[in-house]
Amino acid sequence: MTGCRRVVRGRGGRRHGAVRAYGPAHEAVALALNNAAVPHVNALTSADWRRLVGTSRLARVAVVDGRIVGVLLAFDAMADYDSENYLWFTARYPTFLYIDRVVVDPAARGHGLGRALYIDLEVAAREVGTPVLTCEVNERPPNPGSLAFHTALGFRSVGRQETNGGQKTVILMAKPL
Repeated sequence: MTGCRRVVRGRGGRRHGAVRAYGPAHEAVALALNNAAVPHVNALTSADWRRLVGTSRLARVAVVDGRIVGVLLAFDAMADYDSENYLWFTARYPTFLYIDRVVVDPAARGHGLGRALYIDLEVAAREVGTPVLTCEVNERPPNPGSLAFHTALGFRSVGRQETNGGQKTVILMAKPL
């Protein structure tokens, strides 16, 4: 597969999909995936999405049968980004990669695509000497699937905070590399 960074194997070792670098042609589908995942991520306009992608250190998509079914955006510690959660990490870690959003189409879950996006991110982080991956998971409204996923990947809670004027509570998580 052209531009393929990582092949995803499904049950029985069959090739199921791939992780690729994000490109402008992916915008419409990636944005639709993002906005379908509200309230676990915030809804974005096309302009907001382009700004996030342009600011991100790493942007990847998961592709199955030529269809984008997942997206991941991550920011380094030097990004011009004002997310409350990102700023929490900048105040505590000098160097990190912050996973701002990861979304996998519900119909494509359970095949290792989210895990493959994270493995790709971890490899990229290690290649440039990044010592820690960071993220947050909603505690209120609850996102138990995401919490279980991140815990299984080795992320641990390093704090909590209320965001969106007290409408949300997040668990701030980190994974040393």
